[in-house]
Amino acid sequence: MSDFTREEIVETYDRYVETRHRVEAGELGWDALAAFFTDDAVFIDPAWGRIVGIDEIRKFLAESMQGLDDWDFPHHWTMVDGDRLLARWTNRLPGNRPDGSRFEAPGYSLMIYAGDGKFSYEEDLLNMKHIGELMRESAWKPKGAMNVPPSQPIRRPFIGES
Repeated sequence: MSDFTREEIVETYDRYVETRHRVEAGELGWDALAAFFTDDAVFIDPAWGRIVGIDEIRKFLAESMQGLDDWDFPHHWTMVDGDRLLARWTNRLPGNRPDGSRFEAPGYSLMIYAGDGKFSYEEDLLNMKHIGELMRESAWKPKGAMNVPPSQPIRRPFIGES
């Protein structure tokens, strides 16, 4: 059960996606997405690890996405169970293969809604090896500076673990 309606959770996520579209269009920086998290939120990224707190999440969003200006991340669907939202989206690199298909890989986000238009948790799941393969296949290069994830990111604890 949840203290929040499905409509409230989905409406907040829809605003999150709308903001992400504005980021992809160059209107806002990636750190604008931090507005959708609580002060004590936890963000789990497959490459960057566990990030805790709004200030660290804001920094992570700006640093981890630097150089990916020509990528986009189309949203496909969401499911809501209690206060949890699961979203399916795509990592899409620029360009097409000779057959017209895109250089893209699936991604999923598990988010926990905390009320007042904010999430307290996001865990992104994607295959980093697949992303690396797409980068090589497409010969993609960042247009400017790009940051690499930490060599030893914090990987624990995850939600429900101590």
